[in-house]
Amino acid sequence: MEKPELTILYEDNHLIVVLKPQNMPSQGDSTGDLDLLTAVKDYIKQKYDKQGDAFVGLVHRLDRPTGGVMVFARTSKAAARLAQQMPTGEFEKRYLAVIGGKPKDNQARLTNYLMKDEKTNTVKVVPATVEGAKKAELVYRVLDSGLKMSLVDIRLITGRSHQARVQMSYINTPIFGDVKYGDKLSKGQNLALWAYELKFYHPTTKVLMTFKAFPPVDKTPWKFFEIERFISVARPPS
Repeated sequence: MEKPELTILYEDNHLIVVLKPQNMPSQGDSTGDLDLLTAVKDYIKQKYDKQGDAFVGLVHRLDRPTGGVMVFARTSKAAARLAQQMPTGEFEKRYLAVIGGKPKDNQARLTNYLMKDEKTNTVKVVPATVEGAKKAELVYRVLDSGLKMSLVDIRLITGRSHQARVQMSYINTPIFGDVKYGDKLSKGQNLALWAYELKFYHPTTKVLMTFKAFPPVDKTPWKFFEIERFISVARPPS
């Protein structure tokens, strides 16, 4: 893919918050395509005229088809302190998704055990007794529903690979555009899963930081919902 222009939401000496484009890997993979981690490193090197390799720590990941807010650490200490917030729930990730149909419950906590097949890069729900199965939890809330789709808010409690996609598919409401996990009707469309909000405590100042970003509201299927009703994004002072 072409080298995208980085959208920087925030940066200081300890961390940098950026908007990940959809269909761009979070880090290098077997495709050899440009990944966001490399793009951020290149940005840091050029902006601050750094010689050699700039340190940028990968704190968390988004699936390749998923776009939205990501934070990278600019020091190893910041990376460690951000990572420490994940098991405690202080590092909070929220997603918007458009799903097929409407869940039985408008709001629910889903708990499943997942197993990843590295050969096929797919994840499935398995019994808790299966060796190597990892517990996955999320909370979803239906924000709006149309005739065939619903807009949902998803808060991940754990951070498993493909987690939101697999768990929503398991309750028979696959995410729009997710051919891999059951949506056969929207083939060729971008995955309608967007990391719209990220919260964490700054690794040195301990101030709670919140970052939000809209999905591509003019694109299908986001355009069928009034996203602005559900996300408030503060504008920076002029």
